[in-house]
Amino acid sequence: MARFIDELKRTHDCGALRAADIGSEVVLFGWVANRRDHGHLVFVDLRDREGLTQIVFDLDSSAEAHRVADSLRPEWVVGVRGKVRSRGEQFSKKENKMVSAANPNLATGEIEVEVLESTVFNKSETPPFPLEDNIDTREEVRLQYRYLDLRRAPLQAALRQRHNINQATRNYLSSQGFLELETPFLVKYTPGGARNFLVPSRVQNGKFFALAESPQLFKQLFMVAGFEKYFQIVRCFRDEDLRLDRQPEFTQIDIEASFVNQDDIFSHVEGLICAVWQAALGIDLEQQYPGGKFPRMRFDDSMRDYGNDKPDLRFGMKHVDLTALVVEHDGGNIPFWTPIAEKFKAGTYRTDLPAEIVKALVIPASAGLSRSDGDKLEQIARGMGAAGLARAKVGEAGEWTQSPLAKTVSDAMRVAINQAVGAQAGDVILFQFGKASLVHTVLANLRVHLGKQLGLIPQVGHGNAFQFLWVVDPPLFEYDEDRKGWVAAHHAFTRPHDEHVELIETDPGRVLCYRYDLVLNGFEIAGGSIRLHDPEVQERVFNALGIDKEEAQQKFGFLLSALKFGAPPHGGIAVGMDRLAMLLAGRESLRDVIAFPKTQRGSDQMSDAPNLVAPEQLVELGIRVVAKSE
Repeated sequence: MARFIDELKRTHDCGALRAADIGSEVVLFGWVANRRDHGHLVFVDLRDREGLTQIVFDLDSSAEAHRVADSLRPEWVVGVRGKVRSRGEQFSKKENKMVSAANPNLATGEIEVEVLESTVFNKSETPPFPLEDNIDTREEVRLQYRYLDLRRAPLQAALRQRHNINQATRNYLSSQGFLELETPFLVKYTPGGARNFLVPSRVQNGKFFALAESPQLFKQLFMVAGFEKYFQIVRCFRDEDLRLDRQPEFTQIDIEASFVNQDDIFSHVEGLICAVWQAALGIDLEQQYPGGKFPRMRFDDSMRDYGNDKPDLRFGMKHVDLTALVVEHDGGNIPFWTPIAEKFKAGTYRTDLPAEIVKALVIPASAGLSRSDGDKLEQIARGMGAAGLARAKVGEAGEWTQSPLAKTVSDAMRVAINQAVGAQAGDVILFQFGKASLVHTVLANLRVHLGKQLGLIPQVGHGNAFQFLWVVDPPLFEYDEDRKGWVAAHHAFTRPHDEHVELIETDPGRVLCYRYDLVLNGFEIAGGSIRLHDPEVQERVFNALGIDKEEAQQKFGFLLSALKFGAPPHGGIAVGMDRLAMLLAGRESLRDVIAFPKTQRGSDQMSDAPNLVAPEQLVELGIRVVAKSE
């Protein structure tokens, strides 16, 4: 082995050799992907992170190398010295003639390396699963042996893409005058927002740090300190229930700038996204979005048309809000709708109480929706908390069929609804009514489900279609039914629209703010806001939230103090790196694009974390573990 690496240095990676290299002597290192023994000739596919090269152990070329080849097994680590040659020709029984032996599906498919000298660096036990591109091995097993799973090409490509995203981010933002600065991980615990991981302090017994869920307060302090433009590719932590697109530790591209408005932040992020798409996929987004500018949609319009603030614009099927029609027609003889109409008519609707609405979604006749299909959709709706899913099929004359609603609906109401939703013969209209939050959720999820079922969007991935959208002008406050009071819809440091400041005390529900989300294909990939730098307006916001001066000082004292010392107007945004990588790679889980992810139970299958610690460690920290009651 000493001759290899010490004397024989690697000349090429396993994806580099081409026909132009024929006749060259090369040295390759890598893993045995597979081995085919033809007796006199032994073929091995040698793999490294850059690709795969076929190497040939020919008994006539080197008996010693051929002897080594007899013992090779999958995932052994080897080094070879040899000569590049053409793959030549082979006889095809199908075509009854000599044909090229080249592999057109392989970058190195025109050549092979005739091995003259070889060594085994390390042997491998038989892997617990095949290290191939497409496998059906259970994820738990792959996570247990993640270091092996990461040898597979799809995962290596995903991590390489993360590298490209990182490099593009640093290059672009640095070119725009942003400084890459770091913020602490161990911070003060502040109630509200996401649940924090707590870290006990050994030195200050009985006290705890929190792992930062974001650099929010510290990046604002950078602005107070006069750095003007900051960014960081930062690890963040949230102790929350997990899902396919959420991990307890995650990475975000964090950005903050001074003396900016919303449009300035958008320009910076649009430039960054265009740079990332060019680096990761070789796609020039400016061909789709002239000037690299993404469209915008008001929050209220997004909720009305799509039921959420992250609409997938790759397909249509907008919702239609029928509430006004229902009120105009006094419920249209539909018993469930009459109470909603009466509340509006009586003027008892209040912005601080859950709104009740009626919405519809049309499934085109071309979908061929059957009764059983409709029943399945209703089961999905019930699974989201809905009482049911009213529906009606439109007949040739506009009549409703296959629906209990058809028995009572007034002709005027039916005609008005058909016209409002643009229903044609054979279409099926889905109805949902009740609390706005539930109606929006049910129809939003049904819309996406139908989009996939009808082939309007892929089941997984982007399908080479990228629909970006800025969602803007959301409410600053939202009413919490449990607390019977107003809470911040995002966070308390978001700047309200100037013309809405006077509504903070009198009608908080109507206050809009400069908060914004960047949406891609139905996923929020970035979110941020213009910050509140005016202490007087900040105090008014706190008052609306029921936070007095003492509580505000206790929770956010160091930031509030800083804002009194000449804080500039500033704003920022955070781009979800993991989610961005997932969407770029066309994957459906964050675990597919994170090197060492956690399971949905928040554990690490490979290292068996979290684990128990020794009693003496707990004593040193002044902690006692109390078992939870079942």
